[in-house]
Amino acid sequence: MKKNRKIAGLLFIILLMGAAAFMLVNRKGHDPMYKTVPASMGRIVSSITATGTVNPVTTVLVGTQVSGTIKNIYADYNSVVRKGQLLALIDPTTFDAQLSEAKANYLSARAGLDKALATEADAKRTLRRNKELISKNLIAQSDYDTAQTNYETAKASVEAAKAQVSQTLAAMKFAQTNVRYTRIISPVNGTVVARNVDVGQTVAASFQTPTLFSVAQDLKKMQIDTSVDEADIGNVKTGQNVEFTVDAYPETTFRGKVTQVRINPTIVQNVVTYDVVVSVDNEDLLLKPGMTANVKIITAIKKDVLRVPNTAFLFRLPGYKASGEKGGPGVWVLEQGKPRRVLVNPGLTDGNYTEVASGKLRQGDAVIVEALGKTKDRAPFAHGPRMF
Repeated sequence: MKKNRKIAGLLFIILLMGAAAFMLVNRKGHDPMYKTVPASMGRIVSSITATGTVNPVTTVLVGTQVSGTIKNIYADYNSVVRKGQLLALIDPTTFDAQLSEAKANYLSARAGLDKALATEADAKRTLRRNKELISKNLIAQSDYDTAQTNYETAKASVEAAKAQVSQTLAAMKFAQTNVRYTRIISPVNGTVVARNVDVGQTVAASFQTPTLFSVAQDLKKMQIDTSVDEADIGNVKTGQNVEFTVDAYPETTFRGKVTQVRINPTIVQNVVTYDVVVSVDNEDLLLKPGMTANVKIITAIKKDVLRVPNTAFLFRLPGYKASGEKGGPGVWVLEQGKPRRVLVNPGLTDGNYTEVASGKLRQGDAVIVEALGKTKDRAPFAHGPRMF
């Protein structure tokens, strides 16, 4: 009997201990679990993203002012050309003939002027002689009047001949210009990026100047024309640093600077954007005209500032009322297993982290970014000891 009492007492004690353990585990199983990140010191880089197109700084469209057939071509795609270099030749046969005709007309007009001057000189002499004779009553008045008329007519003929000389000279210069225009010359030093004609092709310059070549002045200096949304354009300033990538070299980060913020808006389906020009050095010629650039314009940089993840400002404690946030923006900090809200004044952000400009948050504080659930899910005895 004594032994049975001891066994019963021992079982009773074990039962009490199991019940106590069950109650303790079950109570703690309702405490929530949180994912935290320590507030840290670091660098914040604020930026604006945009897309743009890589273009040469200056592209000259080389055309023609005369119509004709392309006789020869002396430059092709990617040809490096110098200012004044011959790019193509339009058949000059017709224009040479026109120039010869204009020269002949000019010479004829000069001869006509010489004739008119000789006639004027003769009429002037006759008038002077008749003036002396009529003063002595040796000739009739009609003879003197005729001499006067002939002189005035000769003077007018001289003026007409001079005008004819000027007209034919202008025609000759025009013909010379047309002959010169048959030689398509590069106006700048650069690289041919487009050739739009072939030998034997006829070009017509009657209504508009056709483009024969496109010459990029200097491919070692490029620019990116980006479209920045109206909501971000206020933060873009001339001189800001820019980082960008292109699909051809996804692992390479290129750099440039904002050189111009154009005030002319572009409106497409009620979306307003502004053109921001970024200058880029292209010494290694990796960047090609027309490439699409993914641009990041750096608007501000701060170093060694207290920062927290942006998700910390999005975290809301379950059951916590929004009315409790009247003090302003803040984050939740885990202290001794309990969450506590700390008011902070957010500053610069880079999309991942936000600067803590002021507040009582300290470096190393465990900032809550996510609720993971209850510890009950992880308790090994959440359903009570199996032995009972």
